[in-house]
Amino acid sequence: MSRHSGGTGELPLDDEIGREQEYVSALYQRLDELREQAANRLTDELRTTGGTLQARSQRDSSVRMYAEQVEQLSAVENGLCFGRLDGADGSRRYVGRIGIFDTSGDYDPLLIDWRAPAARPFYLATAANPQGVLRRRHLRTRQRKVTGLNDEVLDIDSASPDAHEELTGEASLLAALNAGRSGRMRDIVETIQVEQDKIIRADLPGVLVVQGGPGTGKTAVALHRAAYLLYTHRRELSTRGVLLVGPNATFLRYISHVLPALAETGVLLRTQADLFPGVQARRAEPAAAAALKGRAAMVEVLAAAVRDRQRVPDEPMEIEVERETLTLHPETVRAARERARRSGRPHNLARGLFDLEIVHALAEQVAERIGADPLGGENLLDEADRAEIRRELREESGIQAALDELWPVLSPERLLADLYADPDRIATAAPMLTADERTLLHREPGGWTPADVPLLDEAAELLGEDEREAAALRERIRSFQREYAEGVLEIARGSRSIDVEDEADGGEILGVTDLIDAERLLERQEEEDRLTTAQRAAADRKWAFGHVIVDEAQELSPMAWRLLMRRCPSRSMTIVGDVAQTGALAGTRSWGEALEPYVAGRWRLTELTVSYRTPAEIMAVAADLLTEIDPTLRPPRSVRESGVPPWDRRVDADRLATELVDAAAREAAALDEGRLGVIVPAGLVDGLGAALTTALPEAAVGEHPELESRVVVLTVAQAKGLEFDSVLVVDPDRIVAESPRGRSDLYVALTRATQRLGVLRPAPDAGGEGEGAVAA
Repeated sequence: MSRHSGGTGELPLDDEIGREQEYVSALYQRLDELREQAANRLTDELRTTGGTLQARSQRDSSVRMYAEQVEQLSAVENGLCFGRLDGADGSRRYVGRIGIFDTSGDYDPLLIDWRAPAARPFYLATAANPQGVLRRRHLRTRQRKVTGLNDEVLDIDSASPDAHEELTGEASLLAALNAGRSGRMRDIVETIQVEQDKIIRADLPGVLVVQGGPGTGKTAVALHRAAYLLYTHRRELSTRGVLLVGPNATFLRYISHVLPALAETGVLLRTQADLFPGVQARRAEPAAAAALKGRAAMVEVLAAAVRDRQRVPDEPMEIEVERETLTLHPETVRAARERARRSGRPHNLARGLFDLEIVHALAEQVAERIGADPLGGENLLDEADRAEIRRELREESGIQAALDELWPVLSPERLLADLYADPDRIATAAPMLTADERTLLHREPGGWTPADVPLLDEAAELLGEDEREAAALRERIRSFQREYAEGVLEIARGSRSIDVEDEADGGEILGVTDLIDAERLLERQEEEDRLTTAQRAAADRKWAFGHVIVDEAQELSPMAWRLLMRRCPSRSMTIVGDVAQTGALAGTRSWGEALEPYVAGRWRLTELTVSYRTPAEIMAVAADLLTEIDPTLRPPRSVRESGVPPWDRRVDADRLATELVDAAAREAAALDEGRLGVIVPAGLVDGLGAALTTALPEAAVGEHPELESRVVVLTVAQAKGLEFDSVLVVDPDRIVAESPRGRSDLYVALTRATQRLGVLRPAPDAGGEGEGAVAA
């Protein structure tokens, strides 16, 4: 049962809040002390110069450690403490974002990290299974002030047999669900539910698939699982890192504040488009082309494209060297090619073997001529003479040009660009594709698409490294080192006292940033290469992560799955998604089909069954559509009703923009501090977006719209994973028609709202106007 304050001998509410305020204030005082200590130590380390190689290495490690501490301690400022557990044994434990200890005595915990085993009853205890807890208290705070509290007395004797045992902290949960959205995703650390907690704390090894319908908290669970794994397996994961892959850049901006608020700043957040270092995949392409590139058949296409660059000439090649003309016969090249291929090495690494064979054959021609015995005896040149000939020939520009023509050293970018630009190369590499499919691959050079990224990665595996790739890696590392150095100095600047006039008798106080600049700190970083794990991983395509988390994983193509499996050879992964929401043509409709090729029989499936975001009224509409998508899928059960029925209005097609502006203005006015999402067909986003932004200055539209705007105009692809207080879905029939998986897209659009849903449909004529409940 829930109360504002509870337990035997409870105090009046104001007194209870006052007592909790004293404790919370003491926690913040301790937080300030810890942050100041870390900032001072960071400043001291930055001021220190010189020393032995070992001393510099230790100093730079300390700089990184203290900088991370300052950043983490600053990130948990809001909602530091959010709960209290009163035990049957008389104990009292406070639960919060990090652990804080009393260092003045026996190192007793003042605040327990939510991820610690001792904090787990805060999320799991129920009246039927209190786990030694008499009372669970939820604290509501704003900045550093306690504003309210909710108590649950876990007394099995008084618990109703019909109680919703799956909901813990029901009052706090419902308050969080009904609160207005801000444009940034909130963490759920205060209201994690039982089925979510089990997934968050699941074992690290293996592939865990989390299937969940709209509003079940899949993304929140994935983020909190990342924080939990880093806390529980810190030593293992701190060296290998955690990668979190999201569907698009807008989504990553939406979730970017969650992990820092959970005291974790080392997770690398990326989209598929960002997973090939050095490439920014921002070019657009038709959905059919992206789907084709996502098919597993592209593995053979790329392998054939590489083989096609290992040429055998149709006729003998004449090669001019310093003193003569040498002849390179096709059979010689063919033999050299077969030997290089049999080595099993990637293309660029096998080039060395090919070179040896060709140069050896050409050197024998020279040796036969200059070493011939005039008397008809054996050749007069010994092995040392022949080795010298081979050395000289390797330096001949004509021979190098011939080798480059027959077996060029290729970058993934060059291989793919040359393939796309040449219909003949495409035909040679992809005879298994239809003529129309091969046409989809043909394009002129000029940027990369997200679907190209897995192909570039596949090509990199087939080609192997060359010196240019290694040089590019060094440049990327230097770029990250510069960003890191500037970030450390920014932290140091922020930690300086703003009132230095009172110190040193009014003399000038020199801070660390007066003594060292980013360039000098960069030099120190280069000496010992003190990049964070996330920065190093971001720069290195071959980095093997300790754990990979994929959100909206149903959108991944077979080629994207290949890329991600290479990033995580240990196969320690958390896969989060909903196959009913698959919009990409090459996306996943079955977890088994996606995973069996890599972890056959070694992956486990769990399901989130409760929708916390989507009210029952909206879920009822979406459930009918879900049946059309796949009759075997069950919708999640909503935990609440909004009291506002969804509406469906038909309007004159010529007045669609005007009616949308009016509807958006009404919906925005009906919200308090919440956000309105307007989801439109991709083909209408420019026109309708312009109409809305002209009429409503607070509206945002674009490739990466500002999510904190009061009104945001998006396509379905942009809206994936997001949520709004109110949603307007425009022209659902066109949304369905725009894609072979249009029903799944409409299912996504209908389930983004936490409170209100409206649908605008263009009618063929004005006589079709009207309003009613959303059609089933």
